Amino acid sequence: MAGGVTASAFLLSAGVPPAVVSAGVHTAKIGTAIPSGLAHWRLGHVDMKLMRRLAVPGMIGGVAGALVASYLPVELLKPAVSIYLVVMGFAVLRRSWHPVERSDRHHATASVVGAGGGFLDGVVGGGWGPIVTSSLIAHGAEPRIAIGTCNAAEFFVAAIVSATFAATIGLGIWQVVVGLVIGGAVAAPFAALATRHIPERPLMAVVGLAILLLAGSALLRQFDLVG
Repeated sequence: MAGGVTASAFLLSAGVPPAVVSAGVHTAKIGTAIPSGLAHWRLGHVDMKLMRRLAVPGMIGGVAGALVASYLPVELLKPAVSIYLVVMGFAVLRRSWHPVERSDRHHATASVVGAGGGFLDGVVGGGWGPIVTSSLIAHGAEPRIAIGTCNAAEFFVAAIVSATFAATIGLGIWQVVVGLVIGGAVAAPFAALATRHIPERPLMAVVGLAILLLAGSALLRQFDLVG
C-alpha cells in the first residue's frame, strides 16, 4: 500500500509532468501487482467476490481518471484527496483503539469505493491502496482481507489505466518503470507475510498511521506549509 503515492510524489518532485508520472507508475504497477496479488492469494488474504466488486468499477474509474490526467489540470483535486485520506486514516486508527464488530458493509460500498479509488488513482498516479484499503477497513473489513484484496484488484486497474495512457500520451520514463517493477516484485512477498503475522490491532494502527503520515505530508506540501 502507498507504493504509487510514494513513487508519484518522488517523480513529481523531480519535475516529471503529472500525466507522465501517472502513466509510468501504472505501468510499473502491472509488474508489482502480480507477485503481490499472488502472494496475498496464497496466504488466503483475497476475497474473490470483493475483488470483482472493486476491480470492475475501479477499471472504469481508472480510465476516466487517466483521461482527466491526460487533458486537464488536477491541482484542485489533490488537496481533496489528501483531506479524504486524512479522515480515513483517523477512522482506521480509531478502530485500532476501539475495535468494532466485524461487518459486511464493505461489500455494499465496494463498487463506489472501487470507482472512486480508480478515478483518483488514474488522475494522480497513486492512491488506490490508501483510498480503497482505508475505506474497506473503516467499513468493517478485516485488515488482512482489505490489504490483500485491494492488491489483487490493483492489477486490473493498473493494466487498463496504462493502456489508456498508451493510447493518449504514450508511456515514457522506462528506466524508472523497470526500477519500480524490480523493487516492488522483490518486496511484495515479504510484505504479504508481514501482513499475515502482524496482529490485527497493531496492523490497523500501522495502516492508519501510514495513511495519516502520507496524506498529511502531501497536504502540507500542497498548501506550501513545508518544503
